[in-house]
Amino acid sequence: MPATVCDIIKLIEKVAPPHLAEKWDNSGLQAGKLDWPVKRVLVALDPTPDVIEAACNSKADLLVTHHPMIFNPLKSIDFGSSIGSLVYKAAINSLAVYSAHTNLDSVSDGINDILAFKMGIKNLKALSNAGEAGKCKFVVYAPADYEQQVMKALFETKAGVIGSYTCCSFRNTGKGTFKPGYSSKPFIGTIDQISQVDEVRIEIIADKHNIPEIVSHVSRYHPYEKMAYDVYPLYDYDNIQGLGRIGELEEKQKLYIFAEKIKEKLALKSVRVAGNPEIIVDHAAVCSGSGSGLLKDFLRSDAQVYITGDLRYHDARSVESEGRGFIDIGHFASEHLIVEELAQKLNIMTDKAGYGVIVEACRIERDPFVIL
Repeated sequence: MPATVCDIIKLIEKVAPPHLAEKWDNSGLQAGKLDWPVKRVLVALDPTPDVIEAACNSKADLLVTHHPMIFNPLKSIDFGSSIGSLVYKAAINSLAVYSAHTNLDSVSDGINDILAFKMGIKNLKALSNAGEAGKCKFVVYAPADYEQQVMKALFETKAGVIGSYTCCSFRNTGKGTFKPGYSSKPFIGTIDQISQVDEVRIEIIADKHNIPEIVSHVSRYHPYEKMAYDVYPLYDYDNIQGLGRIGELEEKQKLYIFAEKIKEKLALKSVRVAGNPEIIVDHAAVCSGSGSGLLKDFLRSDAQVYITGDLRYHDARSVESEGRGFIDIGHFASEHLIVEELAQKLNIMTDKAGYGVIVEACRIERDPFVIL
């Protein structure tokens, strides 16, 4: 069976989980059908007319972009409009279009982490949304003889992931007590009598949005009529999922020197710098794309410089008045680096899945701004 659009989307959403997308965003399937077969995938930053044309000419079945093709709700699809013409072109060529936008910005190992890594910023944390209770501790109690059966069921879910490690858990033993009621059908014990059972307490980390699925799956393999479990919200100090990043430089340096290094590392013709060029920098904040929305987060942080795109005149004045600096590398430059990275990841994942799909990076895109 050939891979379908749905199959490839499932792989993309392992890289950029949809729940990480901002509420105002429109990540996801933009056009096409989930059951369309896929043999060739093209990855790009923007679903521009040129990119759509290139995808069609290369006989791609799926175009994966960072920016959504449809951002605001459409009241009608006029094939003569700019958006309508893209939808029409994709439809008549059976080209599905999928977007991974702010979820790809926020996810660990996403755009912001790649950008920070290329600039030599380490020990990263999220600039925004850091420390929110997105993780939970799921605890389930099982009779000792059914410990392995319950563990196996847990590891079949999305629980137990810590960094690059999976199947992470902790167990200890104890005595469980309970008295079955008259309407119960106890697996162990006698109605209206207190029972004491050797039990195992199993603890595992999980994302809070996965808890209902975990409870449903594990309860099918748990022997008790009513599975006993607890869920505790966690404050994650090491969270690196969220918009933007903040971290440390390898060595202290002046702002203008750091700006020159960024320009060289990212192969940029120019950057915009605001603030005293002589200030000493040892912590930096990063936000891919348009960073004005996280300016207050930057100013509340201990970073001396903010690297992003699309900053405005008054943003520069605010940063300047706080004795900080910013380096505006441009929207395109801060995000286009994800195209090759995502194409490589999807190639590996489709090969591992045995789909026989060709995944290519689109190499015709250029920054829409030209500096004369």
